[in-house]
Amino acid sequence: MPSADYVTVDVFTEERFTGNPLAVVVDARDLTARQMQQIATEFNYSESTFVLPPQDPANTARVRIFTPTAEIPFAGHPNVGTAFVIGQLGTLFGKPLGDRLRFEEIAGIVEVDLLRENSAVVGATIRAPKALEIGDDVSPELIGRCASIDGSRVRTQPQKPVIASVGLPFAIAELQDLETLAATKPNLSAFHEAAARHPRQAGDFSLFIYVRNAQDPSQIRARMFAPLDNVQEDPATGSASAALAALLATSDPLRDGEIKLTIEQGVEMGRRSVIELAVAKSDGAVTDVRISGRCVAAMRGTITY
Repeated sequence: MPSADYVTVDVFTEERFTGNPLAVVVDARDLTARQMQQIATEFNYSESTFVLPPQDPANTARVRIFTPTAEIPFAGHPNVGTAFVIGQLGTLFGKPLGDRLRFEEIAGIVEVDLLRENSAVVGATIRAPKALEIGDDVSPELIGRCASIDGSRVRTQPQKPVIASVGLPFAIAELQDLETLAATKPNLSAFHEAAARHPRQAGDFSLFIYVRNAQDPSQIRARMFAPLDNVQEDPATGSASAALAALLATSDPLRDGEIKLTIEQGVEMGRRSVIELAVAKSDGAVTDVRISGRCVAAMRGTITY
């Protein structure tokens, strides 16, 4: 009976069973797209990845990313976790691996640098595959309905709610305080309304809400809901965090150079995650967004099909 090995890792954490879980199928050459989707649905994590030989031998691998319901072009924690897993192998598809990897994905080439301590791989830094794209404004009232809070608790200054992407789009909105953030929960009917009102967003409507620390605005607490994609809440969302970091850097007219942010997510779920971001900005424009995180292995096994 055909089989494929998998590893699960917890991403954006140093503690098992916290952070964001990810399943990585390390050699998916014998799987069809339909089987990949079935496996991702069975794991029921926010994403699962499937590693294939690259189409261009100059790259490390082709990586396909599936949520429980669909394939997506890019996501942050799947890239960090996949790099952590294959970085420990030493070789992939018969080729030795260095500390810099290049993944072919629907969104484009994702560059990855492995993080090591005492020669051991402990995590990874990835670069967003696309420049910041800003889409529709989203009304505070609609954000409030999606998050089951009053729309007056959604801030419109200094950054109004908007759809933004560096590879995968999210509706991004700042809330008034941590108490409001803690009270949020997804309202499915409002998400259907939002998806109908903003059909240009690729895939289903996903909401990333956050609060900045008043004493240190570089410290952010966030939550992400995507119930239309069968993800009620995500413990860590690297792609949304990168879009937020680029958005905040773009809206700050005074700062060039490197802007660093730390986003804490998953606290309300009991799966605390820490996402480190560095945004390079020159002449008022964002030129690079890097997403870093640590990982810890959780489980491994074999899928038969």
